[in-house]
Amino acid sequence: MPQETILITGAAGFLGSLLAKTLIKGGGGTIRLILTDVIEPTIGPDAQVRTLKADLTKEDHIHQLFESEFGIPDAIYCMHGIMSRGAEDNFDLGFKINVDSVVGLLQAARRFGDKANKLITFVFTSSLAVYGGPLPEVITPSTIAVPQSAYGMEKLSCELYINEFTRRGFIDGRICRLPTIVVRSGAPAAATSSFLSAIIREPLNGQRAICPIGNSLDSPELDLPVWLASPLTTVQNLVLARGIPADRFTPHSRMVCLPGFTVTIKDMLRSLEKVAGKKGLELVEFKNDETNRRIVSSWPARFDCEYAKSLGFKGDEEGMDQVIQDYIRVTKE
Repeated sequence: MPQETILITGAAGFLGSLLAKTLIKGGGGTIRLILTDVIEPTIGPDAQVRTLKADLTKEDHIHQLFESEFGIPDAIYCMHGIMSRGAEDNFDLGFKINVDSVVGLLQAARRFGDKANKLITFVFTSSLAVYGGPLPEVITPSTIAVPQSAYGMEKLSCELYINEFTRRGFIDGRICRLPTIVVRSGAPAAATSSFLSAIIREPLNGQRAICPIGNSLDSPELDLPVWLASPLTTVQNLVLARGIPADRFTPHSRMVCLPGFTVTIKDMLRSLEKVAGKKGLELVEFKNDETNRRIVSSWPARFDCEYAKSLGFKGDEEGMDQVIQDYIRVTKE
């Protein structure tokens, strides 16, 4: 079986590093990885892995990713970016990283792919933050996206570029709109949604966490529903996305909303209580943040996933209780 070379940007991040480990484990020696981030990824050592520190806002840094000893990648997972709250607070930096660098990577994939006479598969991790404003009760693949945040606008802009590059035959694009990923391990990220992991992760570790929605456990704001997916299920779906035949996608778009599940913030805390008891729940403090609440409230919480499931994507069918149990099991391994 011929070897496949895969480039992952944002590979030092939580989801990027988890994807890399999953690909290494399941590749059976047929996959070579080029991993890059602004901080050099630490996965390895492995003969099938090369790690590079790179600033993807610089063209020469992008080009070096296509000139390693592994050669021009067959597939790219574009997973780098500045997270939602960071993009909202610093518009210029967010646009530079979340749009300009992605366009630069697309242009490089086009040029180097043409040079090697190959159509590079380009998997892009987008976000439910592309939605906003008045929305139907359930989001379908035809629901128009009108973001209400800088991050959402930047993700949607990249989707349009990827669809156009695909239409013109420059790349083979696949756009995965991710639910909010819970429970993320490690330190909190500069994402508006990062508290959704923190209010579970920190109490399980005996640490305090801040919930920026509501002022107490009895606050009606905690009835806010959110659309979530576990890290393990999301990574399995990203692995799948690379191999779906191009003709399985709808003719006009390569966008797929990955399956998730709906839960209220209050119900998340009740699931925490089942596992960690009242002492765990008492470690959650409430400090209402209007900016955070506005952004999270603009995101949809219910999706029609039939199209995604017809392509083979899976969801977390057992909900929040099982997601927490899976997190505990994985962190112990």
